[in-house]
Amino acid sequence: MSFINTNWWIIPLLITIFSGVLCPAMGTVLITHKRLLQVNLISHCVLPGLALALSLGVDPSIGGVISGLIGALIAESLTNKKNQNYEAVMNTILAGSLGLGVLLIPLLGIRIDLEAVLFGDLLTSNFGDLLRNLIAASIFSCLMIFGYDKLVHVGLDPEGAAANGINVSFLNLALGATTALVIVSSMAAVGVILVIALLSTPTLLGLQQAPALWIAMVRSSMIGLLISLLGFLLAIVLNVSPGPLISVICVFSLFFLQNKK
Repeated sequence: MSFINTNWWIIPLLITIFSGVLCPAMGTVLITHKRLLQVNLISHCVLPGLALALSLGVDPSIGGVISGLIGALIAESLTNKKNQNYEAVMNTILAGSLGLGVLLIPLLGIRIDLEAVLFGDLLTSNFGDLLRNLIAASIFSCLMIFGYDKLVHVGLDPEGAAANGINVSFLNLALGATTALVIVSSMAAVGVILVIALLSTPTLLGLQQAPALWIAMVRSSMIGLLISLLGFLLAIVLNVSPGPLISVICVFSLFFLQNKK
């Protein structure tokens, strides 16, 4: 215990590294599949599951993944219907899901640090948060190892992939479930709201003139790692929350590099 108390920064640093690498890698796949709006919906759908899980005495990450998966199913059904107004519908569901989560907290009589859930609380993270990152990284690695070629095919030509016998709906569902797990695992680092910055900004930079998906993933992860570590170190120096600071650095990074072109 004395070692953990003395070296309190080790677990937050490891979570920073995992989130900084994993989120951009996941975001690269999602952006190439044009599914980032669905991800925003999933991140907001996590909160009701967290609240319900806490009220039932279950690990909140389990509830968050399940409710996020439900959000993924909703997003998938809306995509399949090809509703021309689906963006407006999804944003409505997004707001409603967040509102439901906020309402459930007092209705169920549970105590939860809403600010930490939404925006992260990296400096008070524990081994359980690190374990979620390890699980998310393992699941994502399995998805890449066994489904990389299919993901590339679906990202380039979903109709052609379906014609060649690839179960596109199942692959999208697996992608949605993995996304929900990545979002929940990054909750301690940047929260379920600000995670969208870490999923998208390094990816936009890493995708530029990338000849292959895996190269873009590596680039994005390296950029995400640098941004996350910088945010973590500055947060300690300035004594502020790392999550919001990481998201602000994401914006400045995008602005600086885009205007440098």
